Amino acid sequence: MPNNLIVHVFRALLLLSICHFSNASALEMEDLLSKVQEAAKNQLQNLSESQRWLEPQFDVEVIRNHRTIPACPSETRVESLDPRGIARMRFVVVCPSLQNWRYEFIAKGKVSAKVVVAANDLISGKILSPLDLLWQRHDITLIPDTFSNPADLEGMAARRSIRAGEVMRQNMLVAPQLVKRGDQVRIVARREQIEVSMAGEALDNGARGAIIRVKNSSGTQIRARVIDAGTVEPAELP
Repeated sequence: MPNNLIVHVFRALLLLSICHFSNASALEMEDLLSKVQEAAKNQLQNLSESQRWLEPQFDVEVIRNHRTIPACPSETRVESLDPRGIARMRFVVVCPSLQNWRYEFIAKGKVSAKVVVAANDLISGKILSPLDLLWQRHDITLIPDTFSNPADLEGMAARRSIRAGEVMRQNMLVAPQLVKRGDQVRIVARREQIEVSMAGEALDNGARGAIIRVKNSSGTQIRARVIDAGTVEPAELP
């Protein structure tokens, strides 16, 4: 066979081998990207269930890279490096049959859900009612501390001024002070079908459920639990 012909045949075989390797590498990379994307969606779904998001919708983009990744002779495994991540999730793909075969991938996540928003402008200290709240779909990727149920906010007070349409977040609200220091309160003690009450004076501020000091009409200081506006009950009943 002439030398020129041998060279041409060798070049053709080499080119075919390179193309085959490139196609195989591309297919393997697509498989890895698909696995990482599926793992990211599962992570967002698990987070959604733990946070009780209402009608969540997810969008995931796995960042491509141009590294040459050798083939793994066994089934690869995807592990999360930050299980509570949303906007920027980190994953590592592992080949169980090859030591040190580990490659990291970044997945960008985006989440929207129906959350509670302010129906109108709210001033600081406003006690919330159902008329103050609405359900709307919003991007919550960077604000996971939202509310899905308006009932969870009823009776809470606005910590600051809130604009209409603003997503309600946990740090915007505070339990209102139902009893203030110096207030005259009613001390109620209930046992089975018997109820006894007497007057007292609050020595501390207190929200619902708070334990405060109260001086009863006899001048004795007791520990009492706030149960309503101006009403407390002994913290330790006999």
